[in-house]
Amino acid sequence: MAKNERFMPVPPAAVWAVLARAGSYGYWVVGSKYIRDADADFPAVGTKLHHTIGFGPLTLSDHTEVLEAEPGRRLKLRAKGRPLGTASIELELEPVDGGTRVRIIEDPDQIYTPLKYIPLVQLATRVRNAETLMRLEDLALREAE
Repeated sequence: MAKNERFMPVPPAAVWAVLARAGSYGYWVVGSKYIRDADADFPAVGTKLHHTIGFGPLTLSDHTEVLEAEPGRRLKLRAKGRPLGTASIELELEPVDGGTRVRIIEDPDQIYTPLKYIPLVQLATRVRNAETLMRLEDLALREAE
C-alpha cells in the first residue's frame, strides 16, 4: 500500500473545496495534464471527471470515478489510464491542531492489483503523491485566504 500523509495548516473545508472542484485536478494531481470535462454534480458518488494524463507528448485520455464521498472527510476514487492501469485512491481528511492531516492511499486495482506488491511501484507512487499533496496544499492555502 502506497500511503502518504501531510499536515496542512488549513481547515478540512478548505481542502475539501479543492477536492470538490473537478478542474483543480489538472494542477494538483501529478501526471494529470488537464481535465476535459466533469459531471455537473462531481464529487457525488458515481460521477466522473474526464482527464488527460501523461508526460511530454505521450498522453492518454480516460476518466476517474467517485466511489465514495463523505464531504469534508473522505473521498475514494478509481482513476483510469488504460491500457496502462487503474488505481484506487483514497483521500482522508482529519482535523488536527487547527489544520488538517491529509492521508492519501493509492494502489493499482482491478487486473493491475498484483503491481501493488512490487516495491518499486510503491516507491514511485509515494514519491509522486508527496508532490501531489504539496500541490493540493498550495491550492487549499489559496482557498482558505
